[in-house]
Amino acid sequence: MKNYVMKNGDKALIREAVPADAQTIIDFYNVVGGETDFLSFGGNEFTRNADEYETYIESMASEENSIMLLATLGDAIISIATINSSQKARSKHNGTLGIVISQNYTRMGLGEKMMVELIDWAKHNGTIKRISLVTREDNHRAIALYKKLGFEVEGLVRNDTYINGVYYSTVVMGLLF
Repeated sequence: MKNYVMKNGDKALIREAVPADAQTIIDFYNVVGGETDFLSFGGNEFTRNADEYETYIESMASEENSIMLLATLGDAIISIATINSSQKARSKHNGTLGIVISQNYTRMGLGEKMMVELIDWAKHNGTIKRISLVTREDNHRAIALYKKLGFEVEGLVRNDTYINGVYYSTVVMGLLF
């Protein structure tokens, strides 16, 4: 567990998710999905049930190459950052990074802090040698942060996402170490 003081002075606690967090995580995803179109799901589209998600969190925690971090203020989740990895021998060195921040806590340095925590964890876990992520091509702030942290653009998936009658392309980025 680590404390992080955001630019507004609030102190967030960064810790690993535990199965008891399942319903709160589901509720958080369903709220933030409605706050931005940069996620792969919209508001109330995260449809897992709590029992299923508890099992997922337990499974993730047992994998040497996967992690889920939460940033909380009191009992409220304000960010979730994950690295998910295959358990297959040929690809277990690849981690896929995902990050979500509540709209009320963007531009406070939390995204960078969560990313740095994940990258440091991956560099020292002994298995992961590569992290990949995807983001929409027009998510300029996120792309700038990812580049600042060493990610490079590896490709473009054209017309990958369809939102409100518009197709968006997805940038694929990677970090090797």
